[in-house]
Amino acid sequence: MKDTDRGPDRDKERDLLPEQFASEEEAADFWDTHSLADYEELLDPVDVDVDIRNRHFEIEVDEKTFRELVVKAKATRVPIGELVTRILSRGLVSDPA
Repeated sequence: MKDTDRGPDRDKERDLLPEQFASEEEAADFWDTHSLADYEELLDPVDVDVDIRNRHFEIEVDEKTFRELVVKAKATRVPIGELVTRILSRGLVSDPA
């Protein structure tokens, strides 16, 4: 179905937004081919409180080091980010430069 009641500034048709999707895959298929901007007037505003306590940073490492980290993370079943944090923390404590 198409919806053409979009106000004076909207002149193209859009598909009706389903009340509910049968599955996540159906929702993904719909949003892969549609823009949320076309349905903005149907969205309800919400108040969100955000309390960010942890920050994450990117650092560059050479490929060899990265591959070694991946192997160690898999062997110890520790997420790679957590493993890197542990290694860096130990290194900073033992060698404060």
